[in-house]
Amino acid sequence: MPAVLTVDPRSGVPIYLQIIEQIKRSVALGVLQPGEQLPTVKQLAIDLTVNPNTVARAYRELEREHVIETSPGRGSFVRANGVAEAPKVAAEIGGDALDVALRETKSVGLERHEVRELFELALQRWYGAELSE
Repeated sequence: MPAVLTVDPRSGVPIYLQIIEQIKRSVALGVLQPGEQLPTVKQLAIDLTVNPNTVARAYRELEREHVIETSPGRGSFVRANGVAEAPKVAAEIGGDALDVALRETKSVGLERHEVRELFELALQRWYGAELSE
């Protein structure tokens, strides 16, 4: 698996969710290709220094979401339709990032109109001055 996964136990995000997000991102970006084998639960647990149950939980969730498939005795592989759904996965990752940002803006007391203004400025900064409605 060419993708390098990392976890931050102090981030406040459960480790299994960090693993899920990183694998989904790797699939969405094409770093992980259809049919590509993921590390075994044991190997990824060793690499990340986490409990194997944490990795197993992430893999089960990825399998439930049809991103990967697991074959007993063979391992876990990226599903072809997991890659076909890359735009959906990319939108989900983007939505999750926006949720985090909005949670932060709300926690510091910004009002909706202030957040909207900040968002418009960020859109202009990242996507250029021309905004389409």
